[in-house]
Amino acid sequence: MSTARDPRPLTGEPLALDLLNTRWNQEGVTRDLLQDTEGLAVWLAANGLAGTHPADAGVLRRLREAREAIGAAVHGSPREAAPLVDAVLAHGRIRARLTADGPAEDPEFADPSWGPAWLAARDYLDLISRAPERIRGCAGGGCILHFFDTSRNGTRRWCSMAACGNRAKASRHYARSKEK
Repeated sequence: MSTARDPRPLTGEPLALDLLNTRWNQEGVTRDLLQDTEGLAVWLAANGLAGTHPADAGVLRRLREAREAIGAAVHGSPREAAPLVDAVLAHGRIRARLTADGPAEDPEFADPSWGPAWLAARDYLDLISRAPERIRGCAGGGCILHFFDTSRNGTRRWCSMAACGNRAKASRHYARSKEK
């Protein structure tokens, strides 16, 4: 397990969006946590997947493929993105079973290196079945982060009120003061 700190400005989103948020802008430069297996280890640890999936080149390659597929679905036409997401989902399935505690569902993968990618794609399906309109990109200029709006009235606009929200408010205030 990696002991490196997660450098991303937004963490804790649902798995599919957290995967998209492995790319972010910092001081005008796009950063990518998944540029190497060390960053992969950070992401796996942040999402509770480090103990069950190795941070190796195969997992990294498949996770990047899932990120592109989910990104295409979020930013583009669902019709065009569906084959990309489906291609990731084809590498796993849910096995339903009955346990002493009741019904259970476990993901299964013919090739375990598809595990994290499949879980992220499956999470995306869950998000769009619950509330697709609450999957949002940050409204902050130049920000490329995504979030699942859990606000009561569904009007969240920024990845973080402390970062992008504050910048937007300060910009509006500056513009108003210049008009006077």
